[in-house]
This record gives sequence, C-alpha cells and structure tokens, in this order.
Amino acid sequence: MSTDAQDFVIDVAGITKRFGDKTVVNGIDLQVRPGEIYGFLGPNGSGKTTFIRMLCGLLTPDGGHGTCLGYDVLRQQREIRTHVGYMTQKFSYYEDLSIRENLDFIARVYDVSRRREAVGRALERLGLQGRSAQLAGQLSGGWKQRLALAACLIHSPRLLLLDEPTAGVDPKARRDFWDEIHALAADGLTVLITTHYMDEAERCHRLAYIAYGNMLARGTVHEVVANAQLTTWEATGPGLHEIVARLRGRPGVEQVVPFGNTLHVSGHDHAALEAAIAQVRDPRHAWRRVASSLEDVFICLMDHAKDNFK
Repeated sequence: MSTDAQDFVIDVAGITKRFGDKTVVNGIDLQVRPGEIYGFLGPNGSGKTTFIRMLCGLLTPDGGHGTCLGYDVLRQQREIRTHVGYMTQKFSYYEDLSIRENLDFIARVYDVSRRREAVGRALERLGLQGRSAQLAGQLSGGWKQRLALAACLIHSPRLLLLDEPTAGVDPKARRDFWDEIHALAADGLTVLITTHYMDEAERCHRLAYIAYGNMLARGTVHEVVANAQLTTWEATGPGLHEIVARLRGRPGVEQVVPFGNTLHVSGHDHAALEAAIAQVRDPRHAWRRVASSLEDVFICLMDHAKDNFK
C-alpha cells in the first residue's frame, strides 16, 4: 500500500496510550502532508516520544485509528517500520565500531541492496567521508548527530521521525542539521520532529503543541500565535528585576518573563493587563505593546496545562 501526492503521510485520529491508570497520550489527531517538516512540541513528559513510537510501529495504541505512510497503525506496524527512519533522543549506535561499520550494520539490518554504494552515499551526504574510520564513541555530539541521521537515511525511508535530535549539540551543528532537513524535505521526504528550541520550531512548516498527553495548539507559527489571542507588553530600562515580583499574581498578569535586557508581561485580558502594568509604571522604564512570540505562547500554554501525573 502506498500514498499518492494528495494523501497525508500521517493521518491519525484519537490516538490514545495508557500505562496503568495514567493516560499519557489522550486522543491525539494529526495530519502531516508529503514533504512537510512538522514540529511536535511540548514539555518533558508530555507524551511526544510515546506518540512517535506509536506512529513508527514500536508501540500499539490503546485507542484511535489511522494510517502512517498508508499503512494501518494498529495492524501493519511491520510495514511501517520498513519505510520509516527513527532517530531517538539517545545515541543508540555501537561506540566501538567506526562510522562506516555502523552504517554498514544498519544497512544489513534493513537488507539494503548494493550496500557498499548505499553506505558511500550516506557518508557523502552527511559529510562523513573523512571520518568514516573513526570510532563512534570518539565523536562529538554534532558528529554523532550526523551519524545518527545518516543511519536513519540508509534505507531510503519515506518518513523521518526525529525525537529531539539536536539536544546537546552546538549552534553551528544545529544550523547545519536544519539545513540538511530542509534539503531532504525539498526532495520530498516528510519529517516529524520534536524540539524544545523555539528557533527550530519556527523553521517548521507547521506545528503541534501537546502537554501532558493533550493537544493544545496546532497550525503554522502565525496561526498558533494568532489563535492564542495573547497580549504582550515589553518593558526596558534599569532595575527590571524589581518589578517582577510586584507584577506576578496581579489580575490579568499570566506570565512575567525576562528576555535579556527586556521583560515580557503577557495575559489574555487586555484591560486587566494594562491596569496591572499601570500600577508598577515608573519613569525609569519604557513600556510598549509587542507581538507575542512563539515562546510567549508556549510558556502560557505550559502554565495552563494540567499535569496528568499529579
């Protein structure tokens, strides 16, 4: 079974997973288009990894239905695994094997034809030729990331599921990684990626935000920010730390967040927020209303989410 250009690569509804009496993924709906980079965001423990493992056939949902790459997520898990590249949070390759040996092993697992040529292409695409004989255990975080991505691509998957792939790598490695992801998407590969970095979220075509198993927002960056209907004011000037405690807890003030030399104060009740700010204004500080950022929105969503383990 396969998808054509008009189908969703991921098309699931009501996906639910429970462990004991805890529901860790609660009725999630998700549709991802071919060639799309879809960001999947949420705090630690929100159910992102569990959801991804259900999509790629490693876990069976307790409820819901749908397809991944045209295959049923409940009954055709083996077929899904054949066509998906899954990059886990933890580096999971053999540290006492070289880069080339690791890629060759993964190619054997997937029974890749013309294995030597496939390994060579993967090394070249990720810039690993010069380090192909280096042991994986000797690599820095950024090079381990490249190896992991090369291994995910070795069997020419149609979907990449990447679980916080840039955690712990430097900014240059993160940027290089994202350049490669966009190049792959331009070639038609579909990517679902979890991240905690707002700059990375803004590089996705669309986003979904879940907290404690529940979907709270979805859409493009513009749609997510607009739908939040969050009002944000920015303060600049000396001694901003002095007004943080005075603002927190006032009616209309839902979050007070320092951003370098500025302070963001946000809430949904515009009039109440202005009244709260008026009570702490002094000549040292300049206040202006600004567009809410994606980070402002996500912090607000996180603050209002209910922890399902409490």
